[in-house]
Amino acid sequence: MSKILINNGRIIDPANAADAIGALCIADGKILATNTPIADFTPDQTIDATGQIVCPGFIDLSVRLREPGQTQKATIKSETRAALSAGVTSLCLPPDTKPCIDSPAVVELIKDKAEAANYPQVFSIGALTQRLDGNELSSMLGLKQAGCIAVSNASAPLGNLLILRRAMEYASSHDLLLMYRANEAALSGKGCAHEGAMASLYGLPGIPVAAESIALAQALELAQLTGCRIHISQVSCKQSVIKIQQAKKYGLDVTADVAIHQLHLSENDIVPFDSHYHVIPPFRSDEDRHYLREGLLNGTLDAICSDHQPHDLDAKLGAFPETESGISALETLLPLTLKLAVSHKISLSNALANLTQKPATILGLQTGALTAGFTADVCIFDPELKWEINTQNWQSAGHNTPYWGQTLTGKVTHTLQRGRLLYTF
Repeated sequence: MSKILINNGRIIDPANAADAIGALCIADGKILATNTPIADFTPDQTIDATGQIVCPGFIDLSVRLREPGQTQKATIKSETRAALSAGVTSLCLPPDTKPCIDSPAVVELIKDKAEAANYPQVFSIGALTQRLDGNELSSMLGLKQAGCIAVSNASAPLGNLLILRRAMEYASSHDLLLMYRANEAALSGKGCAHEGAMASLYGLPGIPVAAESIALAQALELAQLTGCRIHISQVSCKQSVIKIQQAKKYGLDVTADVAIHQLHLSENDIVPFDSHYHVIPPFRSDEDRHYLREGLLNGTLDAICSDHQPHDLDAKLGAFPETESGISALETLLPLTLKLAVSHKISLSNALANLTQKPATILGLQTGALTAGFTADVCIFDPELKWEINTQNWQSAGHNTPYWGQTLTGKVTHTLQRGRLLYTF
């Protein structure tokens, strides 16, 4: 591996409370030194980061790669390329692949494909139940031994609360993080939009806030009963933020994330019948969005994810309720985070912590920081560079984003994973 010197950049490392102009020395895939260059360090390559931010590579807690099983939408190669262009050096793959991640063989298949795509840091999330059918528990210990970083049932419903309790007991006994997307299927039904004014106006089947908050309350009760480490994925409403805040106050081992688009868009931003705004959980009210932002600021919500879901063109054609939900969101993760920081007067260090240090802590990874000895996962970006979302600048195979054609501010210029320079703009 080559020795790399990153010079003259503004180094922001939230984990080490660092924010200063300096140099970063990298050798053998590891961070050697930060801020002060080593006297006898002779780099093979020097990157001039003048006017740019140098920070740890981003860690994304929810990225669909569509492989195995749905390669007409995207592939591991296409989406890991998009991840690198977005500064994401580690990503978590939910278990709803085809076949789903319910056996060590599927975990190994994904590892092999990730290695072949030159992006080894794809962390599989194991299926909570076999075939994600919600009834029979998977072999969680076997999945952990195969390399799964957590377990989840993705968006698939569980048969009943007893299954969730047994799953938590199993996960707890093997110190496995359980990722849970709170949704009471009987209440959400076939809804496609927030149960509010917009859905009523356009005759769209609605999903009430209670579908999330009731499921969340039940999960928190069971987590307290079983001692399971639980992470709530893609929180979308005020009631959930309040419940998580109360749970943390009384010592429950719970963390939570929010998708970046939920911090910017509400039901009032939806262009009528435009399926690019069809997401699950749906865009909620302005008040819900306000509480999500406040929850992030006060530490109730621990991380920001992209909830990246690329689709082919056919998946987004048709009437709004009939289209598939999800946004291709990897490449808008950084600019939308920067936009949030500016609009809410959040320091750049605090904003970046939600993409680096905090998700690393949730997953127990020795990354997300520029600490000497850590893996050299590094993102360099220009916070002032404006770029338009178009076919020339977009890497993901999925073009399903409500931001298509818009100009955003903030662009990754270099991404290093394990000390290898894998992306330059």
